[in-house]
Amino acid sequence: MKTFLERHYKKIVAGIILFMAIVSLANAWNDSAIFDETAHIGASYSYVTQHEIRLNPEHPPLLKDLAGLSMRLFVNPTFDVAGQQFWDGTLPGKWDEGQWAAGRYLLYGAGNNADKILFFARLPIVILSLIFGWFIFFWVRRLAGTLAGLFALTLYAFDPNILGHNHFVTTDLGIAAFFTFAFYFYLKFVKDPTWKNVALAGFFLGLLQLTKFSFIVGLPILALATLIYPLTKKMRDPEKENLWRYRAKKLGEYILKGASLLAISLVVVWVVYAANTFRMSRETTARSIDFNFPASPTQSIKEATARKIYLSLNKNAVTRPLVTYGEGIGYVFRRVAGGNGAYFMGQVSSSGFRAYFPTVFIIKEPLPSLAFMLLALIITIGHCLRTLAKKFSQEDSADEKTTFSDYIRHNIVSLSLFFFIILYAYISITSNLNIGFRHLFPILPFIYILTAKAIFGFLKRLHHHFRLIWYVIILLLTLLLVGGTVAAYPSYMSYFNQLAGGPKNGFHYVTDSNADWGQDLKRLKIWVADYNNCAENIETCSQCCMRDNRPLYPAAFQVGPIKKINVNYFGGGDVAYYMGDVYTDWWDSKRPIVPGWYALSTNFLMGSIYDTTRPDDASYRWTKDLKPVAQIGTSIFVYYLTPEEANSLNH
Repeated sequence: MKTFLERHYKKIVAGIILFMAIVSLANAWNDSAIFDETAHIGASYSYVTQHEIRLNPEHPPLLKDLAGLSMRLFVNPTFDVAGQQFWDGTLPGKWDEGQWAAGRYLLYGAGNNADKILFFARLPIVILSLIFGWFIFFWVRRLAGTLAGLFALTLYAFDPNILGHNHFVTTDLGIAAFFTFAFYFYLKFVKDPTWKNVALAGFFLGLLQLTKFSFIVGLPILALATLIYPLTKKMRDPEKENLWRYRAKKLGEYILKGASLLAISLVVVWVVYAANTFRMSRETTARSIDFNFPASPTQSIKEATARKIYLSLNKNAVTRPLVTYGEGIGYVFRRVAGGNGAYFMGQVSSSGFRAYFPTVFIIKEPLPSLAFMLLALIITIGHCLRTLAKKFSQEDSADEKTTFSDYIRHNIVSLSLFFFIILYAYISITSNLNIGFRHLFPILPFIYILTAKAIFGFLKRLHHHFRLIWYVIILLLTLLLVGGTVAAYPSYMSYFNQLAGGPKNGFHYVTDSNADWGQDLKRLKIWVADYNNCAENIETCSQCCMRDNRPLYPAAFQVGPIKKINVNYFGGGDVAYYMGDVYTDWWDSKRPIVPGWYALSTNFLMGSIYDTTRPDDASYRWTKDLKPVAQIGTSIFVYYLTPEEANSLNH
């Protein structure tokens, strides 16, 4: 007998996706530009209008094309590149700094409506996240049933980290989605190697390569599945053919079709890169090669070889798109090796912390989700131990081998997803690039899928009465997950669970895209306007500044309106665009410290306070004993210094 949820699953799926759509579109409008969007949005529109990948080549163009097409269709902003230094390469500094200048020009310097551009650039990413949610439900429903599918969709749709990033023009949500699409169709090919499945898997593998260059991490797992699965296949008629000859024949078939699949994916890559670079001249591409692979006596053999290959490919217009593709891969490897300065639990370093990703996973995932994941892990370990015990109890070694082959064949999907999670997690933990939980996004959907599959597989094996008890436990935890996520709105990007003190306190542990990526600049503008309205009307409307008989802005009763505020903002927004001449630019080493108002991003605060290379007179350590007037959103602190306090700090 079908349960209520199974009978009405279509309405439930629609309701969950509608919730995602509402909160994501709201945040797409309310969040200011985060740091990385400046580069991505400028590059996005340049690809669509100029058909050249001069900007942001370290990421493939697919997601940027979607954002650019949406901007062109709904906004059609001014973007005149003629004579612009960011376009002709004369901008002072490095070749790749032009991408940031281009984004600032498009959003804030060309007379466009920045908020409208941001919203419509983000719209395709939001839509992709909704399709992605449906796809997770679809896949898990096929693997483990409708209830498991609804559960996996709930884990995804009510993960605040997903909701916090599914409305930004970045690659993080996109790479998670296309990893999932590509694995689904590739594993479908592995289980049924028809030419139709070869074509579909090749197409989606190509789209994966066009999303983010970290796709490389998934290739060993897919290759391993391609080689192992045919060696576990059973013959239809064992009497007519030798077992190993049959498997060798199947392996050859898989290798041939796998090579064909890879060729199809590269054709997809070439087509998209060609569409984005057909106006790119040989000279422009050569300049890009010189920047990414400069000729040097100290150049490594790999770099020299890559330079030689790219210069050769650049000679022909047909092969020229592959130059940009190859350069992007090389850029990413150098970025990961070089690291990135990061704040982590009272330390600042660019060499990476081994505990970084395990810690952010534990403090940023909702506690009910962590409980579900732990339960699934315990169930899986228990199932594996029971399986091993049964194998050791068998006397016939041939039966053991057959059982092992059967296990691989029947669990090729789960094993592939599991080993991808292990590999990706290991690479993340041992890398030097510690800039956010978002880098773990590619493994999140696979964790949702395996968690749902393990838990609901376990429930099916239980006696009816025990199953009912577990259903009640799972329902209660699910309601806690849903309620906690709804209550956390709109602070999804900066979400932290109760272990870290919630979204308002997570910055004590980690910053950057975990807590402060620049999302609250528009909220600062609104706060200043509301505060000033209160301060200017206290005498005529004191109740306007009160809530529950308590002042909304206590400082307004003491120091009056904000005429100037010193701002040190981290992000992709433009402070002058939103706040006009009320703001003054500030930074941590600026001296003397003046009396008045300060608005400081937590990313700059924590990085400056705990950077041991900075002396006290060039840091924000002077804020440690100050009580902030307000916390804007979760990422900006507002302070007020009296003349006496400022004088004391300067001496």
